[in-house]
Amino acid sequence: MSTNDQNAKNETQQAETACSNAGPGMITIFFLVGFAATMIFGWVIFPELLYSKKHQPIDYNHKVHLDLVDNGCESCHFFREDGSFSGIPGLNNCAACHEEVQGESAEEARLVEEYVQKGREIPWLVYSRQPDCVFFSHAVHVKKKEMECTVCHGPIGQSTKSRVYEENRITGVSRDIWGKNIAGIKKHTWDRMKMDDCAECHAEVAGKKDACFVCHK
Repeated sequence: MSTNDQNAKNETQQAETACSNAGPGMITIFFLVGFAATMIFGWVIFPELLYSKKHQPIDYNHKVHLDLVDNGCESCHFFREDGSFSGIPGLNNCAACHEEVQGESAEEARLVEEYVQKGREIPWLVYSRQPDCVFFSHAVHVKKKEMECTVCHGPIGQSTKSRVYEENRITGVSRDIWGKNIAGIKKHTWDRMKMDDCAECHAEVAGKKDACFVCHK
């Protein structure tokens, strides 16, 4: 055997010995590092890439308005005479009190100058807007079943500023539908608005599962 062949054989044996000496300890370390990197990407980085962040056209203060109006939430969110629900108030609702700038707030000035005076509807971003294939009746839930708004929308009436709106870049649906917790764990009924959440509530109330077409028209 030549010297070169002997050296190559020795190097191979040394490499095999090094791998053997590494043993399960190194394998465990590599596994844990890879697992941690995967979890960080899937639970932290990927959601940040998946959802785009947008700001509302006006930074709305629910608490201030609730303290001023007489009819609570229904002052802006009400049922029309035909039974349909006015979920997003039109410009006329705002113009009734904001024909002129009140105070020195930059948001107030923007509301009056860019929307009220120009007759432009405010393009609100709706956190709870469901996909087009989903039918939801506020009349059934609020009037017939007497559900409180907070069951689905949380204590939004006490908010003093608008949250950042997060939109799925693929589906165009608000992150509030899926929920903020990537693990699918929720602490409150308003943490998410997925199909399973609706089905769970319906099963508790009706004692049976609904057919698909009840919600999907």
